[in-house]
Amino acid sequence: MTTLPNTTLAAPRRAAPNLRPFLLYLAMAALMVGTGFVMGWNYALTVMNMGLISAIMALGVNLQWGFAGLFNVGIMGFVALGGLAAVLVSMPPVGEAWAAGGARTLAGLVLGVLTVVALVVVRRRLGTGRGKVIAMIAVGVVGFIVTRMVMDPGTTAVEAISPSSTGYLGGLGLPILLAWPAGGLLAAGAAWIIGKTALGLRSDYLAIATLGIAEIILAILKNEDWLARGVKNVVGIPSPVPRAIDLQNDPSFVARAADLGLSPVDASTLWVKILYMALFAVVLLALLWLAQMALRSPWGRMMRAIRDNEVAAEAMGKNVTARHLQIFILGSAICGIAGAMMVTLDSQLTPGSYQPLRYTFLIWVMVIVGGSGNNWGAVLGGFLIWWLWVIVEPVGNALFGALNSVLPPDSLIASHLQDASAHMRLLTMGVILLLVLRFSPRGLIPEK
Repeated sequence: MTTLPNTTLAAPRRAAPNLRPFLLYLAMAALMVGTGFVMGWNYALTVMNMGLISAIMALGVNLQWGFAGLFNVGIMGFVALGGLAAVLVSMPPVGEAWAAGGARTLAGLVLGVLTVVALVVVRRRLGTGRGKVIAMIAVGVVGFIVTRMVMDPGTTAVEAISPSSTGYLGGLGLPILLAWPAGGLLAAGAAWIIGKTALGLRSDYLAIATLGIAEIILAILKNEDWLARGVKNVVGIPSPVPRAIDLQNDPSFVARAADLGLSPVDASTLWVKILYMALFAVVLLALLWLAQMALRSPWGRMMRAIRDNEVAAEAMGKNVTARHLQIFILGSAICGIAGAMMVTLDSQLTPGSYQPLRYTFLIWVMVIVGGSGNNWGAVLGGFLIWWLWVIVEPVGNALFGALNSVLPPDSLIASHLQDASAHMRLLTMGVILLLVLRFSPRGLIPEK
């Protein structure tokens, strides 16, 4: 009789823990701490706060691109809408402006909305043919003329009220923290309108549509002074934390700062930035937790299946366009929240500062470098790329200054280096992007 060899079933080995994300975050923390020691803690906290906001923006874009493969190039428009929400919610209403033309302005806005609704009804009710086109043109032209006839006198009257300081309707005067979710809702509403129009298009057409609509949003913010003062900017937006000047006038705070060996100015600015950092970190962690829960849920697996093969997912009964609309709205809402947070940190809305380079290209670099499809990677990319963006120029100035000190004053190289530091940011972003795509094409923390 043949005997079988004595074999035992070995227990399956546990997969070794992946230490790469932990080490990368540890290195990022070391960079922030090193920035504090070398360039001052006030500067380091400023970088940290904007890094938290940038990480939230990158998280929103990662939902759209990493989960669903939606190429949104209009990020700055949703960020700007979040900033607008901070003004509309938190700034006090201007009573004189409301009395002068507030009713006519609101009536014009209502007429504009009714015109859009009428166009939708005509488009759905009438059949195809020349009559439908003529009817839509007629409704659109008449609605536009009536809207402007009602609205223009009101906006002119509003903008004439103390244009150097107000010249707009103001806001609701509510706590500024309510503006953060309001910014998300405003951006989500705009995303719904855009998505219903553009999500049925190909990815390249979606990119063009989102970029164009973002520019339209910025054009409205810059030119409609009655809404948010246009390019004259809105300053003095309320803060959710004590202002530095108030802390400097508080005798008890000044005494505590003296006990720590700090001047009132340094102590107050440090404390304000620490409070902002705590608020921003809470928002980031909450959104990151929700994004992780969504990623691991059946809904998240469905979104990734749609991203990988839309035809197969649609054949299995999934409504691809509806799911794309969901994720597009969610990602845009997160960008709107980040926009409201940024305006709160700056205490002002400056429409002229919204540039595609900063609020679209840089956010995409964060997602690509960090790791598309991985929430932790997108957050890491937000911190790392923002740190590089703000550190490269002063480091370049110091390096080129040291080189100029050993070169002859009339050297052509010295004169060229004086102007080169301003371009170091773009050069560094390009080099970092190329290196990551070459050696880690799926990002620093790839999707599992």
